[in-house]
Amino acid sequence: MKKEILLLFSLTIAVISCGPVSHKDKQEREGSSMNKNYQVKLITVDPGHFHAALVQKTMYDQVSPEVHVYAPLGPDCDQHLGRINSYNTRKVNPTSWQEVVYKGNDFFEKMISEKSGNVVVLAGNNAKKAEYISKSVTDGLNVLTDKPMIIRAEDFQLLEDAFRTAKEKGVLLYDIMTERYEVTTILQKLLSQKSEIFGTLIDGTKDEPAVSKVSIHHFSKIVSGSPLLRPEWYFDVSQQGEGIVDVTSHLVDLIQWECFPEQILKTSDVEMVSAKRWPTLISLKEFRQVTGFDKFPDFLQKDIRDSSLNVFSNGEMVYRLKGKYAKVSVEWKFQAPPGGGDTHYSVMHGTICDLVIKQGPEEKFRPVLYIENIKEKSVEAFTSKLKEALSTLPYDSLGLEKNSDSGLRVNIPERYRVTHEDHFAQVMKRFLGYLKDGKIPEWETEGMITKYFTTTSALKMAFGKK
Repeated sequence: MKKEILLLFSLTIAVISCGPVSHKDKQEREGSSMNKNYQVKLITVDPGHFHAALVQKTMYDQVSPEVHVYAPLGPDCDQHLGRINSYNTRKVNPTSWQEVVYKGNDFFEKMISEKSGNVVVLAGNNAKKAEYISKSVTDGLNVLTDKPMIIRAEDFQLLEDAFRTAKEKGVLLYDIMTERYEVTTILQKLLSQKSEIFGTLIDGTKDEPAVSKVSIHHFSKIVSGSPLLRPEWYFDVSQQGEGIVDVTSHLVDLIQWECFPEQILKTSDVEMVSAKRWPTLISLKEFRQVTGFDKFPDFLQKDIRDSSLNVFSNGEMVYRLKGKYAKVSVEWKFQAPPGGGDTHYSVMHGTICDLVIKQGPEEKFRPVLYIENIKEKSVEAFTSKLKEALSTLPYDSLGLEKNSDSGLRVNIPERYRVTHEDHFAQVMKRFLGYLKDGKIPEWETEGMITKYFTTTSALKMAFGKK
């Protein structure tokens, strides 16, 4: 019954939000918007993940309001259109996107043949993402893709070749790394570059890495004010990807971005030390709650043990990057505790102090930056230097307070707190800047290649492969 209601709702939303666009309607829209010579025209391909819609939560001056959508048959596209419609009809700062939709099993071939824009947005089923990336750049299209770019080690060479092709074709290939725009992470990075505060990053060991990042996510959550309905395939790691290659791409990216800012990193700088994977158990009741479907589909039967779905969404890796030990861990639970949400823990160990981000109950599930394990004899003298360092950062009114006998907490004004959903607009603006320049910095490109080499190498090790 829930499945029928879900499908009926999805179809209704599709009709309300944009419905089928006639040739005449298309011509009128082209006359009203395309003739304005927008620099960027988006093409959304197979939008099965809600991140595809978040890219359009904001309008951009350079981007045409007309967006062509190519998708397979099914409810994923309808839910995407419903989210776009909610942005178009909201009371505060509504958007004005015009979605032109094609649905069919040949959606990707249709997209390539019509070439109705110049930037392909990918955020959905990851099973063929490497192929979509490769074929898009080969055909001369820019690509902005959600993470992960690849979910299998076998696809790494295809991705590496795609970056080479993109350079030859003069197009850009970029992934959406939203976590770089979270304020406590930015401050952690900036303070780690203040040698009088942080010293230098220690080398660390396997058991006590120099830098650690731990992330906890939840299958059931609220997105854009509504309960999130996830596709059935999201629970199949052969389509979504294992945890160790999915969310970890954010954490590996942050380690590269913070510890080696704007440095060109190579795959030879990575040495995998250990890796493991384990499942989250999902009951049929929980599956029904978050998907709307009454039973597990046939393609998930292989993952059912004792009536529970085993989703290998959890993973951990320890590796060395340019000689520094790093640890990355991701865990998925079904639902957050009351008042909670996805959480992030991060620590950078310096020779003078540790920079720690916590986001637990004590922080009311909001990220907070602490300075701990201060090694200077006078905490007062260190605090004075820290205040001076904070005053040089591009954030005013940052405060400090004692958190323990030797620890300090950085207080951040509310105006600098930007939501995760709003980070997508920040990433988009960075990408638009790169498009205007006609190139992505070399450290960014090499960093993406190294990042996905790291995650897929961890997956291979977790499976006991070399």
